[in-house]
Amino acid sequence: MIEAHATTEDVHAHPALQHHFENMEQQREAGTLGMWVFLVTEIMFFGGMFLAYTLYRSLYPWAFASASNHLDITLGAVNTGVLILSSFTMAMAVYFTQIGKLRPQVWCLVLTLVLGLTFLGIKGVEYYDKYEDRLIPGYLIPSRPFGPAVQQEGQPFDEHKLHLLHGATVRQVEMFYWIYFAMTGMHALHMIIGAGLISFLIYFSLRGRYDPEYHSPVEVVGLYWHFVDIVWIFLFPLLYLLGRHLEHG
Repeated sequence: MIEAHATTEDVHAHPALQHHFENMEQQREAGTLGMWVFLVTEIMFFGGMFLAYTLYRSLYPWAFASASNHLDITLGAVNTGVLILSSFTMAMAVYFTQIGKLRPQVWCLVLTLVLGLTFLGIKGVEYYDKYEDRLIPGYLIPSRPFGPAVQQEGQPFDEHKLHLLHGATVRQVEMFYWIYFAMTGMHALHMIIGAGLISFLIYFSLRGRYDPEYHSPVEVVGLYWHFVDIVWIFLFPLLYLLGRHLEHG
């Protein structure tokens, strides 16, 4: 017959400890492992889009360079700096949580959220510019005032807005923008999810839920945020810097 003995750790268990874990350290390790497994699936997901980009870039190098030169490199660079800074503030939020400094922890989370929203706002400006320049794949225009929208025949883009390099066609440029909107749009969706998670952390941080003994949610969200930032670090040079030296070629 096995007797159950209440240990000191059982009596003084942390309120956040779930019943299926023996202690807080085991719970933290399980959460971290789960996030890493999730991130591996995310790598495979984005990897498919990076593969599509690589294949079509090899097929239409001049068209991809032409389309890339039309992107606003200044806004892209600013967004890159914004995300790098947000990674720093997120890392500091994790650090301050681990050492039990509540006020700096909250401020770093708020700064991370503000920087993330700034990124999304700048990306929205970029999308609007592409809409104004009629560079949206499969662009829809009204056939008559107040009439139904129909797809423009033969030329989905306004080629006068592009400086096509020799050997590039409008249709090939359209493929670049399909990939551009797919990759940056999916990245933006992940940013929106991350902003929601950080808002969740801010709410519970203000209530004093996280402390040096229980800080795994902040660490796990931090891992997710760093992953999203790293994805952009790859997207920026591939989409914005491609063939930049050929702009006046």
